[in-house]
Amino acid sequence: MDSTGFDRPDHRPDGGPRSVKVMIAGGFGTGKTTLVGSVSDIRPLTTEETLTEAGADADDLIGVAGKTRTTVSMDFGKISLNERLVLYLFGTPGQERFWFLWNGLFKGALGAVVLVDTRRLAASFRAIEEMERQDVPFVIALNVFPDSPHHPVEEVRDALDLPPDTPMVSCDARDRASSRDVLIALVRHLQERSAAAREVR
Repeated sequence: MDSTGFDRPDHRPDGGPRSVKVMIAGGFGTGKTTLVGSVSDIRPLTTEETLTEAGADADDLIGVAGKTRTTVSMDFGKISLNERLVLYLFGTPGQERFWFLWNGLFKGALGAVVLVDTRRLAASFRAIEEMERQDVPFVIALNVFPDSPHHPVEEVRDALDLPPDTPMVSCDARDRASSRDVLIALVRHLQERSAAAREVR
């Protein structure tokens, strides 16, 4: 185990920084592309395309009527949390017609952030189900939009049917520091799970 707290075969034998793949998931319009872009140390790779009338029947724009672009493959960014740990961020497409891409994107992921818009909780149900199905540890990030209603955290947890040990934090996906705090919360969650697994052994 290295100083980041994880047992993984990709640890650099030369003592250099090690890399971890992290998924940024959530429903359509929850802020995945925004979070990757705000926190990435490099210019993020995005695969956004303009929403057109041709996709009107396939794209549910309820609650996000002002949205004009959508991710059709993935977003990619990179952030060094410290000199020992680099996170590679892969943002998933949120629309149902692109969900078939998720299996390939999740391969090798150590953990995930699921972004949730409290105005449209149901939009992120599918992402949560996918984390559980693929047994990927995750944290919930409540992206606070200007007109988001305020709900007690436990009410949101109950509505999302989450176990008590799933971390939940509020964030502003537009803000680098806020988005970085979400990733730090995920790393801490992974460290705690790793420590618990070692105790069981």
